[in-house]
Amino acid sequence: MIPLLTVLLAYILGSIPVGYLMVKWRTGKDIRASGSGNIGATNVLRTTGAWAGIVTLVLDIAKGYLAVWIADYASSGSPFWMSLAALAVMAGHTFPVFLQFKGGKAVASFLGAFLRLTPLATIAILVVFVAAVAWSRHISLGSIVAAGTLPLALWLIEKPQAIVILVSIVAAILIIYRHKTNIHRLHEGTEHVLSFGMRRQ
Repeated sequence: MIPLLTVLLAYILGSIPVGYLMVKWRTGKDIRASGSGNIGATNVLRTTGAWAGIVTLVLDIAKGYLAVWIADYASSGSPFWMSLAALAVMAGHTFPVFLQFKGGKAVASFLGAFLRLTPLATIAILVVFVAAVAWSRHISLGSIVAAGTLPLALWLIEKPQAIVILVSIVAAILIIYRHKTNIHRLHEGTEHVLSFGMRRQ
């Protein structure tokens, strides 16, 4: 019963809209009415500034990590419950109960959750993310490629239980699906480009 409750708690943690709260506190505005309308760190960075974006990123990563850490502790390290908690915290960020189930793309919470669940493979896909962003200057492309690479990285590096691989595939599909508008803009050549000034080009 307790491990099941940790999955529910993971969803609640994921639902905390850090980016929305950060922008509301800093500017009094609704982040959903600015930029891409997303509550994630990238949109906060573009619309509100580097400090707010970095804090949002760190806290979104932290809630993913914390959700899996709690499941780890409550289930005595069960990969099954930790994996479900990872998926639940991502679901909370994407479909937050506090914002009428309209949230972000779950990349940061995905990163935090899998840093706790499968640290070596997650560090490997971080390298992939950095390389993809450096090459393309598109954060969205880096996120898509990194998420899609995780199941392969897990199989090659950590060889975890099947449930972990399965959840990583579901997580990757969720992130890629949430980036569908970005994929369209990448195809059209109109996707936002990362610049040192962090402004859209």
